[in-house]
Amino acid sequence: MRILLALGMLCLTMTVTAQKKIMQHEDKALWNRIRNVNISNSGDHMLYALEKGEKDQTLKLLSIKGEELLSYNRSKGGQFSYDSNYAVFAINAWKDSIREMKRRKVKKKDLPKDTLMIYDIKSKSLQKIPNVKSYKMPEKWSGIVAYMLEAPQPPKKDTTKTKEADSVKTKKKKLKKVSKDNGFHLVIRNLETGVEDTLKYVHRYAIAKEGRHLVYATSGVVDSLGGGVYHYDVDKSAKTQLLSSHHKTKYPQLGISESGKRIGFVIDADSTKSLIKTPQLYAWNQGDSTANMIVDSKDNASKLLVSGDQNLQFSKNEDRLFFGLRTTPIVQDTTLLDEEIVNVEVWTYDEPRLYTVQELDAKNDKKKAYLTLYDFNKKQMIPIADTTYDRARYGDEGNSTYAIVGNVTPYQLQSQWTAQLPMDMHRVDLNTGERQQLGTKIYGGSSLSPKGKYLYGYSRKDSTWFTYNLQTLKYTALTKGKQFYNELHDYPDDPYSYGSAGWTEDDDRFLIYDRFDIWAFDPDTGASENLTNGRASQLRYRYLKLDRDERSIPKGDTWMLSTFNEANKHGGFASYHPKKKTLKTLIAGPYVYERPWLAQQDKKERLLFTRQSFTEFPNLWSTTTSFKSPKQITDANPQQSDYNWGTAEMIEWVSLDGKPLKGMLIKPENFDPNKQYPMIVNFYEKSSDRLYRHRLPSYGRSTINYPFYASRGYVIFNPDVSYRDGYPGESAFNCVIPGVTALIDKGFIDKDNIGVQGHSWGGYQIAYLVTKTDIFKAAESGAPVPNMISAYGGIRWWTGLSRQFQYEHTQSRIGGTPWEYPQRYVENSPIFNIDKINTPLLIMHNDADGHVPWYQGIEFFVSLRRLGKPSWFLNYNGEPHWPLKWQNRIDFNIRMAQFFDYYLKGEPKPVWMERGVPALEKGINQGYDYVEGDKD
Repeated sequence: MRILLALGMLCLTMTVTAQKKIMQHEDKALWNRIRNVNISNSGDHMLYALEKGEKDQTLKLLSIKGEELLSYNRSKGGQFSYDSNYAVFAINAWKDSIREMKRRKVKKKDLPKDTLMIYDIKSKSLQKIPNVKSYKMPEKWSGIVAYMLEAPQPPKKDTTKTKEADSVKTKKKKLKKVSKDNGFHLVIRNLETGVEDTLKYVHRYAIAKEGRHLVYATSGVVDSLGGGVYHYDVDKSAKTQLLSSHHKTKYPQLGISESGKRIGFVIDADSTKSLIKTPQLYAWNQGDSTANMIVDSKDNASKLLVSGDQNLQFSKNEDRLFFGLRTTPIVQDTTLLDEEIVNVEVWTYDEPRLYTVQELDAKNDKKKAYLTLYDFNKKQMIPIADTTYDRARYGDEGNSTYAIVGNVTPYQLQSQWTAQLPMDMHRVDLNTGERQQLGTKIYGGSSLSPKGKYLYGYSRKDSTWFTYNLQTLKYTALTKGKQFYNELHDYPDDPYSYGSAGWTEDDDRFLIYDRFDIWAFDPDTGASENLTNGRASQLRYRYLKLDRDERSIPKGDTWMLSTFNEANKHGGFASYHPKKKTLKTLIAGPYVYERPWLAQQDKKERLLFTRQSFTEFPNLWSTTTSFKSPKQITDANPQQSDYNWGTAEMIEWVSLDGKPLKGMLIKPENFDPNKQYPMIVNFYEKSSDRLYRHRLPSYGRSTINYPFYASRGYVIFNPDVSYRDGYPGESAFNCVIPGVTALIDKGFIDKDNIGVQGHSWGGYQIAYLVTKTDIFKAAESGAPVPNMISAYGGIRWWTGLSRQFQYEHTQSRIGGTPWEYPQRYVENSPIFNIDKINTPLLIMHNDADGHVPWYQGIEFFVSLRRLGKPSWFLNYNGEPHWPLKWQNRIDFNIRMAQFFDYYLKGEPKPVWMERGVPALEKGINQGYDYVEGDKD
């Protein structure tokens, strides 16, 4: 009888959806994503990659009108040359073939290497260069591409005859010893002519932004081959040795100025044959025959060493070289045996950083460097940061008069529970090194305006944006007493701001967001002007940076803004002219409009953007900045029309404590209001602003896939939750349950077949809800916290941070400690009411979870098990907060769907729910099959 009913329902479904398919798990792998979008500077062409699940990417080269010029499988990345005449990308072997090689135990060194592809757009010719390790092109010039060959090159045999010549056997032994660190061949290819020049045994290289100069370091392999640092002149195809050194010498940092007229490098010789015992900083200026040492660690008065880990950075005007100094490394006594080394962790109560944080920071702490500059005009080293004021920032691309330095150490301990980290700050004169105190315990101030005239930030402590004029040291509270903080803030903590758009040219005005609008502030007086006036229509405006090199917002050019209507959730784009003060809507509608890519040298001002909705994939569209006649130029997933999909709409209701709320409702495409549907409630905090977001079919790592479940006849409800400090569980109940009952009252929801699903914070709220209501027939709770008392004292292992701040001030919203509010911790912890749960539960919590301690999931499950409550526990070994491995994500999706199908649709019970998967069968028998006899 059940089979006949199922067949009847299938026929009805196929009739209503005009033979559209019902999505299966394997169908999720059919959907493409668009990756690595790039528009040429000329605006004539575009690159992007299609990626299908875990399969290989396919590179697409199209004209801006959508005409396909090139399609290539197995691609990796892709970029245009600066003049837009070439497209350069890499390819490798098929992933499936590499997987088979690994199955055959092929060694990593024998796996296929990348091939560099150079496509000439004008002639439509394609050059292939095999065995390439990496490649680079200059940012502001089109003459060359530089690429490294993958396999280390063997040294040439030394045929030099000397009295001290080794025997042939000794020579071979010597060469074998150094061959593991020979470097690679670096090839400089002229894109126009195809002429190549090969630079041998290269370890490290850098290209000037303007492209005509390179710096590279070689090992030399043996001394006779000329190891050292070289300058390469692209126009002359000529190399000049800047420094000669022993083959064991290392060059951990190379830097080159934007024009290529200055070069800097750090030398670190670890050879006993070398006279250099400590790191040194060298520099070369155009016209010099060789490089000169400018900083020697052994002569540094601060006793700090030149750092090989801090990047070298030239100022924009090329008069300064920024580098790092570091303390002498702490060295392990290598004479000790393992059994002689004491392995003990000593945790101290008043250390600024918790020991677990120190452990995770240890690698970076070993490399920690303090920012310093060398002034070429003064031929002088000027310290900026030091071991106390170790955080530094300069402005105007290194040309600024001042830098700022900060010290957070006095406040690190309290940040364990406050989740805020103020700092003491000094101003440093970059011409003299002179310091001036700015203030102590400054909250939120760590940014410099583009020209470096102002320190600015947002202080959560008093909800105020502020500036410091670094010349006059004048402090200005820009938004004191004004509402530029989150109006919907519902945490027991200081509210966050809405952010800022940036600074106009010459640091003239600072643009700050409120909930809806963009305001221009005079940084010295605090005088302000509302530029957009969107509040009355609930229209939110935000500035869009279209020029990738833009540092300041132009005062004379038209700005592009994104728009979002909070009432109906429509998105769009607008333009604003700062001189004319005119605001114009360019495009708007029931979509999410995103990610405009503007051609950087195109007078026609052509750009790409995406448009999406629940039913529409975010394909690429082309238009101009006027948005006249936009044209869709990609169709990444045409197969979607073959499937029963879904629709999204916004619904409204009132919470039990009288708050108006919104939420998303997803219905099957073939929805019939006269039928009753099973429903799954899925939520986190507030999601209704994402009403028009497209959701691809995918093997999600932590949540139900909306189009998959809608295709299979489920209704999905995603309600917003508004929280009250100290009562997060009760808040979830007050918001979610009346939303569910309001939908039941509409008549198309089967009240006896409602499920609920969520992860992490969502998982906690579900654990709480099922202790208070039996309205849900089944629930999946991922990475939940059933016990806020034990969780409060835990560690977030990915960061090493204590979890205390989360309960006192952020998401868990208790508002204080367990000794201040013990009853709140008890009332909000499901563990104390587990005996009241009557809802079958599927729990997923992995043993490498770095966010929520996985023993929380265990506490939940073993308590349910103790009470004989129907429950199942999934632990994906070695996985973090959610399963990341492809096979584990597929498994989780299958099990969750089978769980809900069994309880909410009356589908057969899978074997894994009937008897589990015994430890002896782990990884062998998954138990997906249905229990024998349950299909009848």
